[in-house]
Amino acid sequence: MDIFEKIAKHMGPLGQHQKWSHGYFSFPKLEGAIAPHMNFRGKEHLVWSLNNYLGLANHPEVREADSKGAADFGMAYPMGARMMSGNSKYHEQLEQELAEFVGKPDAFLLNYGYQGMLSIIDCLVDRNDVIVYDGECHACIIDGLRLHLGKRFVYKHNDIESARKQLERATKLVESSGGGILVITEGVFGMSGAQGKLKEIIELKKDFNFRLLIDDAHGFGTMGKTGAGTHEEQDCIEGVDIYFGTFAKSMAGIGAFVASSEEITNFFRYNMRSQTFAKALPMPMVIGLLKRLELLKNNPELREKLWNIATTLQKGLRARGFDLGITNTMVTPVFLKGELLQATALTMDLRENYSIFCSIVVYPVIPKGLIELRLIPTAMHTLEDVERTLEAFSEVADKLKSGYYNDNKFSPE
Repeated sequence: MDIFEKIAKHMGPLGQHQKWSHGYFSFPKLEGAIAPHMNFRGKEHLVWSLNNYLGLANHPEVREADSKGAADFGMAYPMGARMMSGNSKYHEQLEQELAEFVGKPDAFLLNYGYQGMLSIIDCLVDRNDVIVYDGECHACIIDGLRLHLGKRFVYKHNDIESARKQLERATKLVESSGGGILVITEGVFGMSGAQGKLKEIIELKKDFNFRLLIDDAHGFGTMGKTGAGTHEEQDCIEGVDIYFGTFAKSMAGIGAFVASSEEITNFFRYNMRSQTFAKALPMPMVIGLLKRLELLKNNPELREKLWNIATTLQKGLRARGFDLGITNTMVTPVFLKGELLQATALTMDLRENYSIFCSIVVYPVIPKGLIELRLIPTAMHTLEDVERTLEAFSEVADKLKSGYYNDNKFSPE
């Protein structure tokens, strides 16, 4: 069969819906300044879908730093990969400040978060090593596992006894292969809002020999007394061997970093193919990230505002009988019972009649029969935004129970 003919018949689990979902449920255009209120299809909406946790995307000092970086250096500087000709004192300064902030001896900048985690796994382990990972790990981790030529074992989400059993299996394998064991989990799971059980996993080191890698994309900048991350929140900084954070969430930027011991970080510097053979982060972004990190560290009130909004929103939703699952972070999933038809109709009702824009999640990401409306609070939202959302969610939940969304009255056409 011709490859293009095969694709035409099987567009994929999401692609099969693209003819009616594109531009509305998928690839929507939010326009205007990044903020809790933006324009969607020509109408202002209250937006709960942006990971701009601390509101830095349009912070005046950030905008000024970004602009100055572009004016001083242009978008092309530095030219080349870091190893060859693309290094600078600003890249090294950012790495040093990041390492100090998250409590590790050294850090290495990465061009992208998704690519970064995938590359860490590819670089760190060989065919003799075994990976043990949480069943709810992000797609970037799963794709990294696909590159792994050795064995991998999955444990049930946040289930320490399941992790123990998989570590027992892994230990038997490495005893004969001569390899090591890498455990991977997340600091904050972005879909459920649950924290990874870092301290409990670290306790397993008493019985097993392994290293722990955490993806803290959502925890960096939001969790812990200083915002250093979920390992700070759980008081287990030393037990996390490799810390990975991204700039796309609390830092409102592009790129990522990995932090560990000097030896391991230097191993990444000299062996991570995706960085060795790729152009360095552009200078305007590096300059802007230095300013973002400064604001993150020196303005705890931003994190306090985030948590005030998140706590008020979650308490209000729970008081109205909504199921928020097991979240114990700012990520706020709202679970309802329904199928794809009801999910799309309800979401359209929220957007068209209540001017509220939030992300919708359905099967196969979550089990059949469930709808997840995922709310991302930020420091820029207000208590008025929260109250408006609580009222709207109560109304659409009642409509869902009454069968109001059971026909095809809603269409994005």
